[in-house]
Formats: sequence, structure tokens, C-alpha cells
Amino acid sequence: MIESLVTTNLYLLEELEKLQIEIVLPSQQIHLAALQIISSIVEKIKQGQQDDLELRKMIKKVEEGSVQDFTIKDGVLKFRNYLCVPKHPEFKKELLKESYDSTLTTHPGSTKMYRDLKSHYWWSGMKKDIAYYVARCLTCQRVKAEHQKLGGLLQPLPIPI
Repeated sequence: MIESLVTTNLYLLEELEKLQIEIVLPSQQIHLAALQIISSIVEKIKQGQQDDLELRKMIKKVEEGSVQDFTIKDGVLKFRNYLCVPKHPEFKKELLKESYDSTLTTHPGSTKMYRDLKSHYWWSGMKKDIAYYVARCLTCQRVKAEHQKLGGLLQPLPIPI
């Protein structure tokens, strides 16, 4: 019984490591039932919002109550319940790479990627940035059917005698 539990836990740790998920425990006691995964991206966005001048101005407006669509939840600025991504290119690049090139996805295309990202994040010019990122993907450029040459018209075969 204990051996199977240990091998199951080792397998779980290996799978989490493949997904690049780090487990940080607050104390020496391990409670697997209390395992909680917190995205580091949210923390980076939260810090980045403090560094972005436009988002800091928006945070002040929200605190004053002069803006309707923006809110602050858990210290993070949100637009209609979507996380506001700072204009810093590294944040956007990390989000785009994670949703397009990660081990969990397989080059979904710009429309699917936009739908997936817009369910959680928001930034000005989001659709344009996603289309540009997908268009620059070398793998997709090689595989796309629209870049392949058409075979031409069908040629009739000679009737055998």
C-alpha cells in the first residue's frame, strides 16, 4: 500500500515537473488535499500594473469611482472581469508564447488563440498582436495549406483496351 502511494506521488511530481509547475509548501507538513496552484503570471501582471503609467492612472480613477468598466479585485486591475495586461512587451510575449507554443497547446491559430486569451486577459490592440504573433510562427508558415501550390485540374486517364 505504501509503495503504491509513493510511486503514485513520484509519478505526479514527474508530471508536474514536465508541465513546469513548481510546488512551494508553506511548512514541513505536506497536505496533498490542500494543494493549490497559483499562476505566477497573475503576480507578474499585478506588479507590472504598478509600473505602467496608464494603468496606474486607471487604478486611481477606479478608486475615485469615475470609471464604470474597470474594477480592482485582489489588488489587480480588471476590465469587465478580465485581467488588464500592462503595455510592457515581455508580459504580452509571455502570454502569447504560453498560449501558443506551450506543451499543452498545439498552434491553435489566431482565432482560437484570441478566444482563449480574451476569456481571461485584456489589452488594447490584443487581436492585432495575436494575429501578428501567429503570422510570424515558422511552423505554421510551413504547414499552412494556403501557402501550398495547387495541383491543377484533374487529367482524365486513358481507357484500357
